[in-house]
Amino acid sequence: MILLVDLCYRDGSLGFEEFVLPIARIVEGAGAEYRTVHYTRQPGQAARDCDGIILCGTPLMDNGFLGHLALFSWIPETRRPILGICAGMEVLALLAGGRVIPCPGIGMTEVRVTAPDPIFPENRTFEAYELHENACTLPPCYHALAESDRYIQVFRDPDHPVYGVMFHPEVRNEWVVGRFLDAFCRSSLSGSPGDRSLLQFQ
Repeated sequence: MILLVDLCYRDGSLGFEEFVLPIARIVEGAGAEYRTVHYTRQPGQAARDCDGIILCGTPLMDNGFLGHLALFSWIPETRRPILGICAGMEVLALLAGGRVIPCPGIGMTEVRVTAPDPIFPENRTFEAYELHENACTLPPCYHALAESDRYIQVFRDPDHPVYGVMFHPEVRNEWVVGRFLDAFCRSSLSGSPGDRSLLQFQ
């Protein structure tokens, strides 16, 4: 089971349909079950029974989660694989000692892979969609895996499969979610890797 954490300003907001449900469809399409929990509803309890965690993005100007970092204290204690998307990347950066800085980005951008990794195994460039007001600095000891002209697009904890991704793979580049699931949450997936088209660059 994959836990999807909703970071929108309230449980059941319209942002849920735009930023959480598309991730749910990708997870379901990869053959995994999922559960959604709002960040204010003690997702740490649900995390104990999951194989992986995805912290979903939020609409522009929906940054209330930044004022409630204590509600994410369960994240450093879990050893589950985590993929933080946009707002989720901001949470991971702050928990690991990085900073969130004003740096808006809307629309398509060119992302350059700078350090090959199980999710990003090739040094290559691809187009991605971004929608955010802030960017993140690199937390101490974390590795930067991809960047655009102005900021880090992907980072990773060097010791655990904890990833932050600034762009929105649910809009374009669904393979990012597919590779995360395949690399670190295989027990949740049905079928063989060859059956899952999400693993390929698109």
